Amino acid sequence: MLRLACWVEGADAAAGIAVTQGEGGAVTVRADAEPPRLTDQVARILGLDVDGAGFADVTAGDPVLAPLAAARPGFRPVSFESPYEAACWAVLSQRTGTAAAAGVEARTAERFGTVHDVDGVPVAAFPTPSRLAVVAADLPVPPVEQERLRGLAEAALDGRLDGGRLRALPAEQALASVRELPGIGRSPPSWSCCGAPARPTSSRPRSPGCTPEMAHRYGLADPAPAELAEVAERWRPYRSWAAVLLRAAAEGRALSSADGRRSRSSRAHPRSG
Repeated sequence: MLRLACWVEGADAAAGIAVTQGEGGAVTVRADAEPPRLTDQVARILGLDVDGAGFADVTAGDPVLAPLAAARPGFRPVSFESPYEAACWAVLSQRTGTAAAAGVEARTAERFGTVHDVDGVPVAAFPTPSRLAVVAADLPVPPVEQERLRGLAEAALDGRLDGGRLRALPAEQALASVRELPGIGRSPPSWSCCGAPARPTSSRPRSPGCTPEMAHRYGLADPAPAELAEVAERWRPYRSWAAVLLRAAAEGRALSSADGRRSRSSRAHPRSG
């Protein structure tokens, strides 16, 4: 079961949401509120609003992707709860580590958001745009980030961060639109603000985490952009999905390496941990 709580686009409220998958792959969505656009939003979050039927053929025809896909049956890239939350994350995560930004985000949700009981588990939702615009000056971030977050809240209220609108635009046009928002610019998370990872035809083979993994998996030594583009062409029409699959593999290798280092340290120093 997937439990989440988030602002529901088109409504001035958040909802606690439980998503389950039953036999035959049927997905059930239950929430403590029923705004009319909730189902569409959850579909975008899970990447279920796009046709992934051909992804298996793409991975099967690539000796690098085939074992990675086999290790993750049913793989689909997922997105942020909304472009609004993706944009806020882009601001919170600038010039800081992921863990620190996640801590600020969690504290902000707990203090200024709403807590929802999702099948017996309390889940805090990040403040809705209308709430964030009011409390921006009280957020535990520097004043410049407070102003940027207030600007993003206002943009969301104006419809400029509407998930359905951005998904309907061509990927590059949606990207250009979100990069005009305060504090976003050309930051790496700007790609997530328009739901690009879930767009099958989008491609960012030079994104952080993907390029080194491509070089490792495909045996490329210091690959030039043209070499990366040539490899990505094999992934059409699921280039972004393949890129996300490779980044997931890179994260898995990093975690395995870290676990190995901790294990070796523990053996060398029995009292550690």
